[in-house]
Amino acid sequence: MAQDGVMAVAPLLAAAELLKQGAEARVYRAQFLGKPAIVKERFPKRYRHPLLDEKLSQRRTVQEVRSILRCRRAGISAPVVFFVDYTSHRIFLEEIVGSSTVRDYIGSCPDPALDQLAERVGRILAKMHDEDVIHGDLTTSNMLLRPGAEAGGSDLVLIDFGLSYISALPEDKGVDLYVLEKAFLSTHPNTEALFETLLKSYASSSKKSSAVIAKLDEVRLRGRKRSMVG
Repeated sequence: MAQDGVMAVAPLLAAAELLKQGAEARVYRAQFLGKPAIVKERFPKRYRHPLLDEKLSQRRTVQEVRSILRCRRAGISAPVVFFVDYTSHRIFLEEIVGSSTVRDYIGSCPDPALDQLAERVGRILAKMHDEDVIHGDLTTSNMLLRPGAEAGGSDLVLIDFGLSYISALPEDKGVDLYVLEKAFLSTHPNTEALFETLLKSYASSSKKSSAVIAKLDEVRLRGRKRSMVG
């Protein structure tokens, strides 16, 4: 039965549109059972031993799907998983049609609305970390705003869980926030106060925030020391 499923979905990529190719995966736009879909395909890496490459691709595919499903069960908006082909390491996901990135929104929105957005992002990330999901690649490009999903506003959808995993360790959550901080301030200069609003919202929303923020401060300090040495 599983083999039949693989044979059924394989031709879908023939008509798919390649959106981007990174070091680990290709991303396509396609149709899945008549619905707009995004297909993520982890391809073989020739620089790795074939058995090791297969094991890593399998594990990362499983971790990505598990993280998405755990978020959705917790009420955190993430793409619907339509189908997973564990043989070819392809994940068929809902395409968030009509959405825009938080990155673009920040670049075009007035300041009062940005504070509200930062608070919302903080609440959502706190909820995600309380579920022990580590995103691994938090950026404002990996957060989408989908219009009309909430009355009078928009739904914030987390995407691209390719580096995600499950961990209860405060340090892993602190590093997750540090990755976001570095990406945030690099992409959006002079927004330190906005990121602090995000962190305050996170701290007030998470049941485990004190240990996580303490670890974030430790990681920040280590980063500053490395910068001074460099």
